[in-house]
Amino acid sequence: MIFIGDNLIPFGEVQRVSTVSAISQTKPNSTILFDYDEVLMKYCFENQIAYAAKVQSLKEAIYANALRAKYIICPKDIASVVQKSAQNYLFDSKILAVITSNDEIEEIAQLEIDGAIYESVLV
Repeated sequence: MIFIGDNLIPFGEVQRVSTVSAISQTKPNSTILFDYDEVLMKYCFENQIAYAAKVQSLKEAIYANALRAKYIICPKDIASVVQKSAQNYLFDSKILAVITSNDEIEEIAQLEIDGAIYESVLV
């Protein structure tokens, strides 16, 4: 199970961006993070940049996977639907549910979601 933002478990650098020009100012080997944005996803895909896309629907998740997102971040309420499709269609992307505390880890594990990302990382 993947944990991003947990104080106990180390995780790689995650940098939030909102424009293509902001990507050039990020640290090498960091994972770029942004809300679903087709322009940013296409740019990352074409330039082989690791990124995490925050989605709000299964349709957005399907596009993010097709454009090789490293992580697809979704609200808990749709995480199980997205995860089921990811397993069925053998997504390369990992599905992360948004959590606010470690009290939610068991719930995410029981739903068999690939991992969790703390809401504080998304700010």
